[in-house]
Amino acid sequence: MSSRKLGLLEHFNTLPDPRRVNHNTKRHNLLDIVVIAVLATICGADTWSDIEAFGLEKKKWLETFLELENGIPSHDTFGRVFSILDPQAFERCFLAWTKTVRRRTRGEVVAIDGKSARRAHGKGLRPIHLVNAFATESGIALGHFRVDEKSNEITAIPELLKILMLKGCIVTTDAMGTQGWIVKKIKEQGADYVLAVKGNQGRLHRDLQKIFAHEKLRKNHARTEERAHGRKEVRACVVTDDLSSIRDLDRWDGLRSVAAITDTRTVNGTTRTATRYFISSLSADAARTLSAVRAHWKVENSLHWSLDIAFREDLSRVRIGHAQQNLALIRKLALNLLRREHSVRGGIIGKRLRAGWNEDYLLKVTGVLT
Repeated sequence: MSSRKLGLLEHFNTLPDPRRVNHNTKRHNLLDIVVIAVLATICGADTWSDIEAFGLEKKKWLETFLELENGIPSHDTFGRVFSILDPQAFERCFLAWTKTVRRRTRGEVVAIDGKSARRAHGKGLRPIHLVNAFATESGIALGHFRVDEKSNEITAIPELLKILMLKGCIVTTDAMGTQGWIVKKIKEQGADYVLAVKGNQGRLHRDLQKIFAHEKLRKNHARTEERAHGRKEVRACVVTDDLSSIRDLDRWDGLRSVAAITDTRTVNGTTRTATRYFISSLSADAARTLSAVRAHWKVENSLHWSLDIAFREDLSRVRIGHAQQNLALIRKLALNLLRREHSVRGGIIGKRLRAGWNEDYLLKVTGVLT
């Protein structure tokens, strides 16, 4: 078997090697380093030392399809290479792979949301913060973009949108992403949007509060109810296409409807109610709007939660150069592969263990065996 048979890794053959050609410590093939890191992460490795240990334990097996002329790289080598590896080039390889496995459906919700690796920071520096894109229906992490330390998500979101395939999708963000130029970028990509509105958009927020103060709008509504573990939660969505009360209407490209969603939560006999507001390029369809808003939270439950619990991302102290950003992409790649494998039941943690125990299952996860 050759490394080329590891289907997804064909897309990483074009990854530029950041090491100098004549570097006296360039003893390992770049693709070998990437392959071992991906396979080890699938199998439960969370640190460079874990990845080296995986390589040493699996050396004979890895030699059947990798070069490994100088054995398994040390943990320092893994850390150094990924710290200087161009994260944009790595991201392009990742995106090339996602395009081959993602089955887009019209109206799929793509949730955009930020996440920090809280312990990945140095003295006087903020933790690395990434804006993630997550396809909520297929459960695939589509990519991420790093937020500059001197900036925030507002500048990173348009950059992320540029590299994604969004035609026919519905993009959702929290209130920070509700900006005129972000709306414009979404529409340029051929997508629709459902965006939250809070106090950061003061005029718009007040306009929406005024619109939904009228009881006559209650005709166009949808409602869901959930009960679990002693908790009852009711969500009621009201939508209208009457935009006459919105000032600065021309700022919001493609705006067709606005919505108010009231959450009523009862826990142990105590009831709390809160109303959130949204703008959308969708027609005034309350059920569809409510569905998109609810789908948005899958980025927290299915992506961020999995990265923190199954991959311990929040505990990672990797911080040198581009290492944390590149390692975060490896985790997303591993998560996507594990989530796409359905031959066995179980959660991501269990699948990581099984992949570490069973080489045939590991190959099945990477797409070699079907």
